[in-house]
Amino acid sequence: MSIIVNGRAVAPPTDPRVSLLDLLREHEGLTGTKKGCNQGACGACTVLVDGERILSCLALAVQYDGCSVTTVEGLGTPGDLHPLQAAFVEHDGFQCGYCTPGQLCSAMAMVEELRRGVPSHVTGDLSATDIPFTADELRERMSGNLCRCGAYNGMVDAIMETFAQKEPAE
Repeated sequence: MSIIVNGRAVAPPTDPRVSLLDLLREHEGLTGTKKGCNQGACGACTVLVDGERILSCLALAVQYDGCSVTTVEGLGTPGDLHPLQAAFVEHDGFQCGYCTPGQLCSAMAMVEELRRGVPSHVTGDLSATDIPFTADELRERMSGNLCRCGAYNGMVDAIMETFAQKEPAE
């Protein structure tokens, strides 16, 4: 078996103590995913596993044998940015950029959660299957990803422009 990382098969580590974050960064050289707090509190290490967002610093790589992992490198390339990456640039959704890879991966999964009707803490009607794509929903769903520079407004605008195709609701 192997872990499929950005479409490429990677052998699981022989040491079962290796975190998914360390496998990506240290073994595979995919340094886009950042090691922030290394305690699961900041979200800088967020990656997608089979489309779901996880904190890779808290995950053991061997747990994901047979799974598909997507890092920021798998979203787009410098010459061919994903529309969300381009929107982050256009809306100044990053400043130092350290949290940006985790923010991008988290936003990708967050939008799919919203589209599937998964409620959040601020969802008014828990039985609704069509949850409005509002700035409040977006902010709540992205609250596990911290930005010490405070580029949140640009990120919200970028996500709204990319996925909602409308101005952020206040």
